[in-house]
Amino acid sequence: MTTPPTGRRPGEPALTTLGLPAPAPDPADTSPHRFPDGGAWRTEIPSVEGPEALEAVLKEANHLDVPVHRISQGSGVWMLTDAEISEMVAACAEHRAELCLFTGPRGTWDIGAATRTPSGGAGLRTRGHDGLAGCVEDAVRATQLGVRCLLVADEGVLWTLHRMRTTGLLPADTTLKVSALTGPVNPASYAVHERLGADSVNIPSDLTLEHLTEIRRVSRAPADLYVESPDDLGGYVRMYDVAELIRRAAPVYLKFGLSKAPGIYPYGAHLRDITLDTARERVRRGRLALDLLARLGADTGMSPPGSRLPGPLDRFPAPANEGN
Repeated sequence: MTTPPTGRRPGEPALTTLGLPAPAPDPADTSPHRFPDGGAWRTEIPSVEGPEALEAVLKEANHLDVPVHRISQGSGVWMLTDAEISEMVAACAEHRAELCLFTGPRGTWDIGAATRTPSGGAGLRTRGHDGLAGCVEDAVRATQLGVRCLLVADEGVLWTLHRMRTTGLLPADTTLKVSALTGPVNPASYAVHERLGADSVNIPSDLTLEHLTEIRRVSRAPADLYVESPDDLGGYVRMYDVAELIRRAAPVYLKFGLSKAPGIYPYGAHLRDITLDTARERVRRGRLALDLLARLGADTGMSPPGSRLPGPLDRFPAPANEGN
């Protein structure tokens, strides 16, 4: 197992000299879990909305020497043509990055009025049988075109797609990622998402370090965590927490989002310039985080390039005689 980052804390030498040292980290807070390759952390560039944005991300990542394990899209499978999906699959395969596409209808783009109220109604969850069917259609289409990671925003969709891969209706090596907009905020709900089939769970960026430790005491499912989150997720910038986020939350995908940026879902050509500009800037944010880890002496423990599978996870049993 790769040793977790043990570098210094930000500002530690100067503050110690001034008699203001930070408390020593508690070893009990260090996550005991790792990816199956032994790594503690991987990287993800989100909101990559099509082949042109993907090309911009890969070019910038090469220019800035930013390793990218996963590239995710937010508009949805249904917003891409077969040719566009195939182009993205091929480009990610060439660069050894996992491509993750969002599945199907979600509440915020549906006719349901409750999502427009102050309470937000059911949020992104999928409404009705037709909504579920749309997500399934997207999942089948995407995997037939070579996509092996699907992003979901509904517990029922998650359980359905997990059952589909266990019965052979989807490829067995398909991974399922839970959206940031429905992410759990306590250990019990995190464990439920794992058991429903999640291979990584996007937790909200406003969770405390103690919350991350609590989650790791009940689940080893990889976490996805915005180091910098979009404004609709709070706009939090946790750059100086990044080493401690790895220590507490491993195995974790460090997501390099972007605050103070316009929303781009669902993407179209009318949003081209802002989409390409923000895609490149997300990679630059990744470079800033990696540089900080290096300055702190905490940049060890990254999964090898090309790593994607989560390892064995706990699941609810499938219904009796399913698939027979």
